[in-house]
Amino acid sequence: MFRVAVFTHHAELSDTFLQGMSAFGADALDFGGWDEMPGVKQTGVPDLEQVKALRKRVRSFGLEINRVTIPDLTETFINGGEGAEEELKRACEALRVYGQAKLPIARQRVAGDVYPDVMTSYDAVHRGGMLSRGESMGYTKKPGATLTKAHYDQWWERFVYAFERLVPIAEEYEIKLAIHPSDTPNVDTPFGGPNLHRVLDAFPSQQVGFVYCIGTRAEAGGSTLVLDEINQFGRKGKIFMCHMRNVRGSLATAGGYEETLLDDGDLNMFKILMELKKVGFSGYINPDHIPSIPGDTPTKLAGWAYSIGYLKALFAAAVA
Repeated sequence: MFRVAVFTHHAELSDTFLQGMSAFGADALDFGGWDEMPGVKQTGVPDLEQVKALRKRVRSFGLEINRVTIPDLTETFINGGEGAEEELKRACEALRVYGQAKLPIARQRVAGDVYPDVMTSYDAVHRGGMLSRGESMGYTKKPGATLTKAHYDQWWERFVYAFERLVPIAEEYEIKLAIHPSDTPNVDTPFGGPNLHRVLDAFPSQQVGFVYCIGTRAEAGGSTLVLDEINQFGRKGKIFMCHMRNVRGSLATAGGYEETLLDDGDLNMFKILMELKKVGFSGYINPDHIPSIPGDTPTKLAGWAYSIGYLKALFAAAVA
């Protein structure tokens, strides 16, 4: 069964926002920022009773909480600096609270998994003046440094150290512990290409897997790569939820890419949805980066309506 999840910031959780998402046909919320949940700004970790109260309020609008984010592991942690253990302790405690609250998925972010100075970002203009994110390697004449093999090995050692602490908590409370592929997926990024498989090889737990981002992986290698990875990760039950985004071009074919409206990129989104169905995926799909449509409201109501409506139509066609 496919369902729609929408990302939100806690500050946006007005009754009007929740009513609107419910009216559009969304089924759940995703919280992308680790500091957005109640209690975090006061103590550094979420408050269990307040999290339960928030879930109860969200449910009163016919929605669920699908995914939350636990505290980031920053460069301080990766470099083993002062405060590193405190960062990991906060992440572990947050995961424990979300597990106790019976929330299904928690995402962990780790610093250093992207190379922002390799790409040049720009606003891409598409049909009707819609603006989207574009990135190019070719426009970058003096790219910044990326990880050497020795630096990657150090990064990997710290990542493993963290997950050796986090995974037992995820297993104890039966909460999914997910990572998102490196975005932008430049060569040798820690959560890109072969390294995605390395994570699963190191942590074969049923509770470890991906927020699989179709757009991000399409940036790496187009629709063929996405279909292959859905088949590979999906049949192993490692796709916990999906971000559905369409793009034109890829790093492999064009040295860059541009995000598009869901129906206007290189990817056949219905074909991708059918591949997810074939491997037995059943869960939430998030329309991800909401388009900036001319004349839209500051909260992108037109973009949300388009994106959610497009997904709901795909779902109906997939089960027909």
